[in-house]
Amino acid sequence: MFNALVINKDEQGYHATLRQVDDAELPQGDVEIAVQASTLNYKDALAITGKSPVVRQFPMVPGIDLVGEVTASSSARFKPGDQVLLNGFGVGETHWGGLAEQARLNSDWLIALPSAFSAEQAMAIGTAGYTAMLSVLALEKHGLTPEQGPILVTGANGGVGSYAVRILSKLGFEVHASTGRPDEADYLKNLGASTIIDRAELSEAGKPLQKERWAGVVDCVGSHTLVNACAQTQYGGAVTACGLAQGMDLPATVMPFILRGVTLYGIDSVMRPLADREQAWQRLASLLTSDDLDQIGAKIGLEDVTEYAHKLLDGSVRGRVIVSL
Repeated sequence: MFNALVINKDEQGYHATLRQVDDAELPQGDVEIAVQASTLNYKDALAITGKSPVVRQFPMVPGIDLVGEVTASSSARFKPGDQVLLNGFGVGETHWGGLAEQARLNSDWLIALPSAFSAEQAMAIGTAGYTAMLSVLALEKHGLTPEQGPILVTGANGGVGSYAVRILSKLGFEVHASTGRPDEADYLKNLGASTIIDRAELSEAGKPLQKERWAGVVDCVGSHTLVNACAQTQYGGAVTACGLAQGMDLPATVMPFILRGVTLYGIDSVMRPLADREQAWQRLASLLTSDDLDQIGAKIGLEDVTEYAHKLLDGSVRGRVIVSL
């Protein structure tokens, strides 16, 4: 038996309950893992609260991230004692996830934990930091350099945004951070942002083309914010889209793309090939220190997850939430 946060659904709605689960209830997989740490992501919060139909089948253990030690394996890739890392692949949506003390997963979803990180440090990064790194890699592949101008990060107080600000600043970029919480300006400046922008400047409908301000953008918000970010990106610049905190709509025109040559990159972290995952995590290991992770992560226990899920959706959680198991 082990502890797990389990979501069920009935006529009254979603119910997330911390309870004991028998090993026999675990889904199929060729690797069994003693989970050491997980996280609370925006998607997890939606699943736990039922605010969005993230979960596809019930009962479900949420948690799209985990780190743990392999306890049993029929896979040639991993053996008992190996430290492994998971991000995405539908875990926590269609397959039991990381907010439990035990997991059974497919080895094709796992990569080795980088030696630079402990379990909790890797979960301080989690899907948020990994997604931020994928976004930065897209900007680099586009050819952007610090000399070309500043980079805008929207939703900068969130997990992805916080890591994007930190990573970009460490790479020498001037970072402009957009947030709805101006009282968190000191936090963002400590991460490396040079300019704080009130999200109200970007969150309403604007002109199809606006004054060119940024060489590139990491957008975590979507909707009008993403549209305005594209409209204010310099000629030949690049915008990455990885979130929908404001909305999943895109009320835009083609003007920035056909008149300024702006490129919009979609950043998917869920089904990313293993080679891309390993590249992103290797770059994270080379860039981030324990001081960086301490600034961005806060730690809770499994019993606190439901409370924090509501706080996360209310916008009252800064950075990352590590769940220690």
